This record gives sequence, structure tokens and C-alpha cells, in this order.
Amino acid sequence: MKSPSDRHPARSAARTQRPADVLRALPSSAEEGGGETFADPEQVRATAEEALLRKLRARSLSVSEARQVLRSHALPSTDVDDLLDDFLRRRYLDDEELARSLVASGVERRNQGRVVLARELAKRGISRDIVDAALSEVPDDDEERALEFARSKARSMSRLDPDTALRRLMGQLARRGYGGSAAMSAAKTALREVSSPTRPSGVRFVDSD
Repeated sequence: MKSPSDRHPARSAARTQRPADVLRALPSSAEEGGGETFADPEQVRATAEEALLRKLRARSLSVSEARQVLRSHALPSTDVDDLLDDFLRRRYLDDEELARSLVASGVERRNQGRVVLARELAKRGISRDIVDAALSEVPDDDEERALEFARSKARSMSRLDPDTALRRLMGQLARRGYGGSAAMSAAKTALREVSSPTRPSGVRFVDSD
């Protein structure tokens, strides 16, 4: 089964159209000058484009991340914008698709909450409106996912005293993006289940008013 990143247009397009095949015919920087910076603007642009293609074959990039790659080759702003427009037309770059993939991966694989997901997408330079649109597709089940995560961690805390177990589990939930009443409820429920008579003895967590 393909992962969300495998389905990203930047990678599938690169496999089908193989634009790097054309670029492989160009001499590399090592061949021309042993790693020297090219003075020819066209060669600088070709080298920057190839570098971006290499990164896109390894992982999906946001438009902001792609811009940083191109700028690192000292391209003029007009060339950077032209290349980005070209990559967008070819769907090698697509922030909306990337945001959906990252959200799906965060929910399905890492059981992350909305707060962490929003923060990670923002770090990659994805605009707020695209982040909000991607998060709007996530089912409103933070409480269920928080409880699922808490249950997966509670058993390892069976030797701790109740206060320490609650504090640590709340901290782990917060790092996954679950906070407030949802995290508190999930942590207490999971610890209570671990200490219940139907399960092996461990932390005995008693809810208090």
C-alpha cells in the first residue's frame, strides 16, 4: 500500500515524466569546474533546477521549501519565481495536496492532534488557509484518538504513583497535540482501566472532585 507521500503529485509526476533525464545530459558542476560556481546564468539555473528535482524525488516539498532550495543557488528572484511557476504547472509542487498528505499521515500513523498538525504544517511554510482546509477534513474525534493514545502508554506507567503517572501521561498527550479536558479525561480513563480489577494490578487511579 502506498504511503501518502508516495501518492504526492511531485513524486508520481517525476516518475512518469522523468524531467531529470534531460538534465542528466548536462555536465555537472564537478565535471565542469571541480565544484566551482558557474558564471553562466543558464547553467546556474539548470543546476538549481536539478537540485530541486533531486530533493523532490526524495521527499515532497512545500512551495516555501522549494523556494529556499532555489535561493541557495543564488538565483535571481525572477528566475526563482519562473521555476516555481513551472513546477506548479507540472504539479511537482502542490501545497494543498501536501497538507492533506501530512495531515493524513499525522492522524493515521502518529495519532497526532490538531494543534501539533497545524504547527508542523506551519513550520513547512504552508499558508494558514491551506492548513485550515486540510484540518477541516479530519474527523472531529480528538477525544477518541486521545484515549486511544493514552491507552497505548498507560500500561508502561503501572509502577508509578498515581500523580506521577497522570502528569507524565498528560505531558505525552500534550506533545501529540491533545490538551485541556480531552487530555485529562483520556489520561484518567486509561490509567483507571490499567488499575481495574479485570486487568493486572498497577496504578490505582481514583477520580477526585
